[in-house]
Amino acid sequence: MTLTTRFAPSPTGYLHVGGARTALYSWLYAKKNGGDFILRIEDTDLERSTQESVDAIMDGMNWLKLDWTHGPYFQTQRFGRYKEVIAQLIESGNAYRCYCTPEEVEAMREEAKAKGEIEKYNGMWRDRTDYPKDKPYVIRFKNPLEGDVVINDIVKGDITISNSQLDDLIIARSDGSPTYNLTVVVDDWDMKVSHVVRGDDHISNTPKQINILKALGATVPQYAHIPMILGDDGKRLSKRHGAVSVMQYRDEGYLPEALLNYLVRLGWSHGDQEIFSVDEMIELFDLTGCNRAPSAFNTDKLIWVNQHYMKTLEPSYVAEHLAWHMADQGINTDNGPALEEIVKVQADRVKTLKEMAAISAYFYQDFTEFDATALKKHLRPVAAEPLTVVKEKLAALENWVAADIHAAINATAEELELGMGKVGMPLRVAATGAGNSPSLDVTLELLPKEKVLARIDMALAAIAERVANS
Repeated sequence: MTLTTRFAPSPTGYLHVGGARTALYSWLYAKKNGGDFILRIEDTDLERSTQESVDAIMDGMNWLKLDWTHGPYFQTQRFGRYKEVIAQLIESGNAYRCYCTPEEVEAMREEAKAKGEIEKYNGMWRDRTDYPKDKPYVIRFKNPLEGDVVINDIVKGDITISNSQLDDLIIARSDGSPTYNLTVVVDDWDMKVSHVVRGDDHISNTPKQINILKALGATVPQYAHIPMILGDDGKRLSKRHGAVSVMQYRDEGYLPEALLNYLVRLGWSHGDQEIFSVDEMIELFDLTGCNRAPSAFNTDKLIWVNQHYMKTLEPSYVAEHLAWHMADQGINTDNGPALEEIVKVQADRVKTLKEMAAISAYFYQDFTEFDATALKKHLRPVAAEPLTVVKEKLAALENWVAADIHAAINATAEELELGMGKVGMPLRVAATGAGNSPSLDVTLELLPKEKVLARIDMALAAIAERVANS
C-alpha cells in the first residue's frame, strides 16, 4: 500500500505557521517514503468557511512549494458519502438517534460534575427505539463501554484511553449535517491515508476516530501528534507575538526557503545541523526525530536563517522574490540595474527582502531631498570643493566601471590632500540621498553616469543654499 499523508486545514482564516509546519512534516514524510500527499479542505463549518480563506491556504502552500499529489478535496462536496456512512453505522447498530434537547444534555453533564464523574452524555437514547414523531434528533455514535483505545503515536509513544472516559459523540446534527469526527474518519478511510500527522491538540479526537474506524471495519492509520508552537513568552503562538500567517512572512520579506528551513527545525533536529536544503530535508526527515515537547518561535533565529539564504541562494532566484517587494513598494524597476545585481551588493547588508527593496529605491527612482542627518553631517560647505573636483573626474571617464570610478575618487583625495572619507562620504550622500550604501565604486557603477553627475549638482545646490542661509 502506498504511504499516504494529508494536510486538512479548515478555511476559516489564513494558513498559519503551525499549520504550515504540520503541512511541511506531512509533505516531507510522504516525499521521503515515495508516497502521496493529499490536500483536503475541511469546509463543513459553513458559517465560518470562506473562499478568501481557501485562497489564502492555497497561496501559502504554493509560496512554500508544498505541492500535493491529490486534491484539493472539499468536504462540502462529499455530503452524500457522509450520509451513506452514517446510515451504514445506524444499520450495523453502531449509531442511534438521540432526541435529547441541548438543555437536557447540559443537565446530564452538570449532574455528573456534581458527583465528581466525567462530564458527558449519559446514553439515555442508546438502546431505545420508542422514537417520538416530528421531534428533532441528532445521530450519536455508540462508543464501546468497555476496554481501552491505544494510540500507537509515532511522536508521543503509546497513549491509552479508557472507553469509559469517552462520550457517545454526535456524528450528525439535527439538520442532518455531519460533524468533524465523522467526516475526518470517512475521508481518511476513503483516501487511504496511512499516516495522520497533525497537532497534538487533536489527541482528544483520536480515540473517538479510532473507534469509528473500527466500527466501519476500516484500517486504522498511524498517528503522529506534533507538539504546538509557543511564542517566546511560553504561551501559544498567536497574533500578539507578531506575524503568524505564512503570507505575512512573505510580505515582511522572508524567502520561502528560510521559513521552511526554520519550521523544519522547530520541533525536529538532525544533530547540530541548522541549514537544510529541501532535498536534505526530504532525505533526513523522520517523524521519530520530532520533539515531544512544544517549541518556542524565535524571530531572531528566523532572521538569521533568512539572511543566510539571501546571501547563498542564486542571486537571480532571490531577485525574483525581490521583484515582488519592489512592486509592493511602488518602485518601478524597468529602468535601472538588473535586480540580481542589487541582490549581490545588498544581501549581506539587510535582514529581509522588504528592507532590501526600501534601501535600494535610489537605483531606480530619483529623490527630491537628502536624508536630513546625512545632509547635516556630510553636505557641509567644506564638501563643495571635493564634490566639484570629483564630478569633473567622473565626467571625464570613458569607461563607467567600478575600477575607474574608484581611481577617480582616489585621485580627487590625493589632489586635495584629503582623506578618502572627506571625498567618499559627500559623494555617497550626493549619489544615494543617504549615508549608507554598498561599496561606493560599485554603487556608482550601477547608476547611470548622467544620473550621478546630476545628483552631484543637486548636492552642490543644497550646499550653496546652506551657505546662503547661514
